[in-house]
Amino acid sequence: MAKTNLQPKIFACTNSKTLGERIAKAFGEDLGNVITSTYSDGEFQPSYEESIRGTRIFIIASTNPGPENLMELLLMLDAAKRASARHITAVIPYFGWARQDRKDKPRVPIAAKLVAKMLETAGATRIITMDLHADQIQGFFEKPVDHLFASTIFLPYLESLNLDNLTIASPDMGGSKRAYAYSKALESDVVICYKQRAKANVISHMSLIGDVTGKNVVLVDDMVDTAGTLTKAADLMIERGAKSVRAICTHPILSGSAYQRLEDSKLEELIVTDSIPLSQESPKIKVLSCADLFADVMHKVHQNESISSKFIM
Repeated sequence: MAKTNLQPKIFACTNSKTLGERIAKAFGEDLGNVITSTYSDGEFQPSYEESIRGTRIFIIASTNPGPENLMELLLMLDAAKRASARHITAVIPYFGWARQDRKDKPRVPIAAKLVAKMLETAGATRIITMDLHADQIQGFFEKPVDHLFASTIFLPYLESLNLDNLTIASPDMGGSKRAYAYSKALESDVVICYKQRAKANVISHMSLIGDVTGKNVVLVDDMVDTAGTLTKAADLMIERGAKSVRAICTHPILSGSAYQRLEDSKLEELIVTDSIPLSQESPKIKVLSCADLFADVMHKVHQNESISSKFIM
């Protein structure tokens, strides 16, 4: 494909404004001007305050709950479509509602599929996202999806720590594939936690598969919500003789009592990206920015270049 000389424009939804500014700076552009008007009942209306006719635009928005984050992105997409933008790429660092990727019991929705269809209907012609909760969500879209891996951010940091006797751990069976990928890149051992839930966000039992005695353990997961699984796993590993326990989680949802659980746990460090803004500071949390990764991929997408180098897992 021929490269395009049409200069793209970058916009951000309210919740992702800070990350949007970082991405725009790394991209080499100013963040576009959007004004959001709010009615007294809470209804809001975004407005592009510059022409986007015939251009490629990138809209940066993580869709973590509450629902207003997703709704704002949908309105931004619709406004761009009606303003005759040529290409409309939704850049979604954290794809919310992704845990509902299948029917795990009768009479429940598949929310991830519904969100995918809404994004396409609203006007998205391409999706760029990072560390989906379930890989198969890519198949919910009829438009191209660039699914990036935060391992390109985390691996250099882990290597810089120079940890001896490094062991990668998965906090549950579902994350074993991700843990094995990290262990292969770092040439380390793997252990897996087996957990049973009483209900959502409540663990009734956890056991450990593998030996962590004298090891520096790094737990790997795509997100951290209430931090119940991570902190319970960290405490269990310290009890089993681990030298230290860290965790890398791409998306820091950190709801409910998560911050307090982190403070009270044996977890030495939680390493996250800025895909979701933190609600408060914590000395245990290390934030690595994903801005350069997204800016680089956006450049390559705009110039119709390969992004294969960003898929190392």
